[in-house]
Amino acid sequence: MSDQLTHPNQTEDTTMPERNPILITGAAGEIGGVSRTMVEMLLERGHPVRAFVRRDDERAHALRQAGAEVFVGDLLNIADVTAALQGCRRIYFSMSLSPYYTDAVSLMAAAARAHGGIEVFVNISEFEQSFMTFEKMTAPDEERRSWLGGLIADWSPQQRAHWVAEQVLDWSGIPTVNVRAAMFVENPILTWLALGPLSNGELRLPFGRRRLAPIASYDVAELCAKILVDPAPHISKSYELNGPELKDMHGFAEDYGAALGRQVTYVAEEVETWNETFVDSALADLPHTAEHLKTLTRLVAGGGYRGVTDQLETLLGRPPKTVLWALENHPRIRKLASA
Repeated sequence: MSDQLTHPNQTEDTTMPERNPILITGAAGEIGGVSRTMVEMLLERGHPVRAFVRRDDERAHALRQAGAEVFVGDLLNIADVTAALQGCRRIYFSMSLSPYYTDAVSLMAAAARAHGGIEVFVNISEFEQSFMTFEKMTAPDEERRSWLGGLIADWSPQQRAHWVAEQVLDWSGIPTVNVRAAMFVENPILTWLALGPLSNGELRLPFGRRRLAPIASYDVAELCAKILVDPAPHISKSYELNGPELKDMHGFAEDYGAALGRQVTYVAEEVETWNETFVDSALADLPHTAEHLKTLTRLVAGGGYRGVTDQLETLLGRPPKTVLWALENHPRIRKLASA
């Protein structure tokens, strides 16, 4: 029987779990984050996990309490990265948005090559990598703008970092799987940046009549964990994943209303006004993150995202979680609902 992750209503298999610890970076993220959820899923199935964290704080303590081995280190320190890899053969790499994201991926790849015996490197990437290709992004400016919707002609620094990271992993020869996830329902654009207007019954976003199919972080975590448990069928593949529902902002307003237990109305905003009001003001101290989020809003508003794929449902063997499910399980939305 294949050693796959199961759902509560499935019979759990009795295959002996992998004894080498699975290295999970970014493990001290928020509750509901991909890495944190993966740690919980893998531990519940009896797989040993080494959780790489930046600080030894209450989040690291919670990971230890759950049963993970915690490694405290810096993803930009090659000595730390190399030490964290000892005894590991399967890696999941994630890092917060950072100007040094490509550096961190490159260091992990270098350490993995030196370590040898790596069975899989699961690289969390972005849906945009499926269409912001080398050919498209080296085309003349006018052609790029036409393809990407007219509001942008280039990557954000973070999108560029993910593109370079995929190239580095390809060159490295390490057995890699790129998980190119669409915008998460939990993305700040759709959650905490929207909280102020939501408290007044308004969903203010700069997306006009555009339709989106964002993905629940839980589904991404389950798929990545599934790949780590049984990597062979996935090696050298790149998956383009989005949620199950392509809907407009009025449909999203209905979901927010259902999650909050109150009427929510969509109010369309002009994209640059929204970026200035909601992104620049909230992320003045994080220009790299701000530029990435502003590029995302321009991509969506310009029509840069087209359609949906069925890859996630095929890979999970079940329908993906809905936007409403993700909102109902988001700590910030739940807090607002109870206010």
